[in-house]
Amino acid sequence: MQRQQRWQRWLLAVVCLMALPAYADGTQAPVFEVQAFETNWYYEVDKQSTWQADLNARVAAIEGIFEGTLGVYVQNLATGEAYSWRADRPWYLASLVKVPIAAQVLAERQAGTLSLDERLTLSRSDFVDGAGPVIWHDPGTPISIRCLLEQMITVSDNTASDMLIDRVGLADVNIRARAMIAGSGGNPDDIGPITKLVGVRQGVYGQLHPDARTLDGMDFIALRQHRLSQRAAALAQRLDVDPSTLKQPDYDHAFDAYEATGENVGTLRAYGDLLVSVYKEAASGGLGAQPSQALLEIMQRTTSGSNRLTAGLGDTIRFAHKTGTQHRRSCDAGIASHEEANGPWVIVACSRGPVAVNDHERALARVGDALRYSGALGKP
Repeated sequence: MQRQQRWQRWLLAVVCLMALPAYADGTQAPVFEVQAFETNWYYEVDKQSTWQADLNARVAAIEGIFEGTLGVYVQNLATGEAYSWRADRPWYLASLVKVPIAAQVLAERQAGTLSLDERLTLSRSDFVDGAGPVIWHDPGTPISIRCLLEQMITVSDNTASDMLIDRVGLADVNIRARAMIAGSGGNPDDIGPITKLVGVRQGVYGQLHPDARTLDGMDFIALRQHRLSQRAAALAQRLDVDPSTLKQPDYDHAFDAYEATGENVGTLRAYGDLLVSVYKEAASGGLGAQPSQALLEIMQRTTSGSNRLTAGLGDTIRFAHKTGTQHRRSCDAGIASHEEANGPWVIVACSRGPVAVNDHERALARVGDALRYSGALGKP
């Protein structure tokens, strides 16, 4: 066990040193390749290219095989033309909400209110189940904001996310997200409140029993060791309550009820507006350019979701993106570019349906294929 812990600490240290961006508090910031452009945004554009009908047919076919539902939103940032497949209905965004968290962190670095070299101390209460290596560390370990930021985006580390939220403040993250959407002409009311990741667990299990809202991350890590069909009973045992007092019959219904609260939920069009804001700031050359360029550079290094949109888009498309995964729900969203095509494009895709994550990844990869071969991203 000690040998394994030493190996895990060494791996995290290597991960946090490799390919990390440099910033104004010492060295040159990375530059994601962006270009300033003049465009009529989709609110002003009333046209549909022939590829849209082709893409509709392809997405409908994918959805039939998937046996679930898909949402797809695409916007060409050079022309303003937009495509929507259920993009105006609410979707659970999962870890896509980590992009505005990162934007707030980088904005505060730009303002001088934090340094990426600042170290936050990992506490036992910070632990959140899910992907990422931060949870491998012992409580009391100091970890730099730079490392937490990298892990939150590139491998979707939940513990890193909640530590950063605690540092910059959840209220400011939500203000940032709404401002980003409004800055692109979208409706900020089309995205619900962003919460901490441990808050998601408290919200879901709280639909089963209100006392679950008092549990912490370690409790939810223990509950996750049980099969989905057993989690309601395991919660009742952990809370020492009669299973008959549970408000939902199972975890499936509990998650559906939680999603209906609107937390971490938004339309794909609104999330697309948020990504447009990132790109526009990076292209502007103004005060907000450096944080946005840095964010896109980190998103370009994302390694989670390699079997989703990226797998279908092909090797010639650069995709700076963020993934999200939750119970029966998956997402992939970012900014795609191609040197020889009239882009770039904002792409947001989410799925809801089967339990198996692999089924969602195959469906999203096929959406990537459909985008490429329909001509949505230029000549196929």
